[in-house]
Amino acid sequence: MSTEPVVLTSRDARGIVTATLNRPALNNAYNGDMLNALISGMQSMAGDPSVRGLVIRGAGRNFQAGADVNWLTQASTASPEAAHAASMLTTRAMQVLNEFPKPTFAVIHGACFGGGTGIACCVDVALASTQASFGISEVKVGVSPTPISTHMVHAMGVRHTRRYAITGERFGPDEAMRIGLVHEVHAPEALEARLEEIIHTMLHSAPTAIAMTKRSMLGANGLLLDERTMDQLAYESWMQRASEEGREGLAAFREKRKPRWAPQ
Repeated sequence: MSTEPVVLTSRDARGIVTATLNRPALNNAYNGDMLNALISGMQSMAGDPSVRGLVIRGAGRNFQAGADVNWLTQASTASPEAAHAASMLTTRAMQVLNEFPKPTFAVIHGACFGGGTGIACCVDVALASTQASFGISEVKVGVSPTPISTHMVHAMGVRHTRRYAITGERFGPDEAMRIGLVHEVHAPEALEARLEEIIHTMLHSAPTAIAMTKRSMLGANGLLLDERTMDQLAYESWMQRASEEGREGLAAFREKRKPRWAPQ
């Protein structure tokens, strides 16, 4: 078992922090440890004036492939309190990222599924490699993407979110840009230079003005999540995960077979 942190952080002289999701053997699938690390890290940086921006990356071949199925399986059989808490972790992590007062960037390569698409929807600037692949895949394993649903609708609109969250289809980077999931698509060798161009431009903007602009846009358009809404999103998530269908879907994924509802 790896002893490395599940989120690696570094900071450059400009105050740009890079958070690298660091479970490459599992395609950076998130669990409670990763979510807690992201939440605590962003909360500690939010009030630090020396931090000018946050870049999120994935270690290894893929950006982020959704939730760790073993973690979801444990949550599906946990007590109601523990199961709700697990869903609230995902809901909270996305809310904190979406409302983070500093500029946020995602550099997406390889697979970006499930919660990875949630991250893409919650950052200010999402850049994708021409070799990236996307999917809102929760329904394939009998669970529901409610913790990220509001953010997907905000980024892609109800029409596109309904299609991809219901069908579970995979799609490429050009389609991701067309529907608003990412802002730009670049060849892998050009991605870093483009990120640097955008960050360089952003650093000429006043930090407090940026924070006020983000807060105002979200608040004036009803995009700040209150505790009651978050509680409802988490509740819906764990109820579906704990259902017979959710347990069957997760078991089928682990056992590398089709779930009972799929054509055999």
